[in-house]
Amino acid sequence: MDKNSFAVTPPMGWNSYDYYDTAVTEADVRANAEYLAKNLRKFGWEYVVIDIEWYANEAGTKRDRYQYIPFEFLEMDEYSRLQPSPSRFPSSKGGKGFKPLADYVHSLGLKFGIHIMRGIPRNAAHRHLKVLGTDATADEIANPSSICGWNPDMYGVHHNADGQAYYDSIISMYADWGVDFIKCDDICDSWMYGGKFFSGWEETKMLRRAIDKCGREIVLSLSPGPAHIDLAWHYSENANMWRITDDFWDRWGDLKNMFWRCEQWQDHVKEGCWPDCDMLPLGKIGKGHFGEYDCRFTFEEQKTMMTLWCIFRSPMMIGAELTKLDEKTLALLTNADILEMLKDGRGVQIRRTDSDAVWLSEGSECLRIALFNLSDEAAEVSADIAKIADYSSAPVELWGAEPCKLDKCRITAEVPPHGVRIYGFGK
Repeated sequence: MDKNSFAVTPPMGWNSYDYYDTAVTEADVRANAEYLAKNLRKFGWEYVVIDIEWYANEAGTKRDRYQYIPFEFLEMDEYSRLQPSPSRFPSSKGGKGFKPLADYVHSLGLKFGIHIMRGIPRNAAHRHLKVLGTDATADEIANPSSICGWNPDMYGVHHNADGQAYYDSIISMYADWGVDFIKCDDICDSWMYGGKFFSGWEETKMLRRAIDKCGREIVLSLSPGPAHIDLAWHYSENANMWRITDDFWDRWGDLKNMFWRCEQWQDHVKEGCWPDCDMLPLGKIGKGHFGEYDCRFTFEEQKTMMTLWCIFRSPMMIGAELTKLDEKTLALLTNADILEMLKDGRGVQIRRTDSDAVWLSEGSECLRIALFNLSDEAAEVSADIAKIADYSSAPVELWGAEPCKLDKCRITAEVPPHGVRIYGFGK
């Protein structure tokens, strides 16, 4: 199966993490899926992704002390494969897994995704549980020297035939459930190993082989970042998307830093392979982390984030509680002119200073020029773009702001602090 024959444009959808942390339930997922189908699907948003700890019955119950409860009991079958918590996902009872919920999401015209951690459950190794398709037991394929520094659930897996059989078995199960998207964590980067002797590199290949065998098109997303630019070839060969940053939250410093990260990765954006700027922390977020709050970005900063993600062609995952979106945020997420850049064009950063940045994207029939003001005061941002001469129509600001000044091939606009003006030119 050619992994580049699907995810031909950056995947777009909703992920439970930014709002629910570890504690999302089936009812929450259904409500957000229904909202996505009704209000966002026609604009390209289609994936519904359940993030971390869906197999943990007590997830979120000790959040004042732990994000991930150390060595808690995890739901799993006799073959060392994690299963949904039946108390949180009641349709999974009776060994049904996520199939009933995936079927419901599919019935809405959407696609279904889950988060997994790299490796095999530590509980399975300690209990010497079976591994489907092999005579080995979990303790024999587990690599106890390969662990995650921030989550206590898993051991890495030895990259041998028995380890591959384990990965084949979980991916086959996910395919039977109807999973369309897998976000695998503790695999894109690991601060514990400094890039050396990290079994995640081999486990990425094992995941790729397992997906290729399963007979279902499943998008593979790698987390967390920052991804290693010198391993761009590795990510591109094995995954559909990979994180170029650590967890991204609603802080201006993090957003400004993304201009450098996108510049670093812009030459590695191609069909089926998408460097990932991480989720969009818009609307109401943080319920499971810090207590519910409204996105701390100013509205201009929110437009800057949406514009950069789209012109760079990052995957787009909304972190908000969708059922609480206000009209202003919904309008940001449904601006068809901005979202069109995900499908048509290649974004290039042609200038970046401490005070501004300029991006250009040329599609089949349209040129877009984005002028970003990275400073703390309103400022005039200008750029000389020779390609403007190839386009005859008057430029239109895609967020509905005022026209630019155009002097031959020099474009100038007054841009608010931390804001953007993006102009589209037609032929």
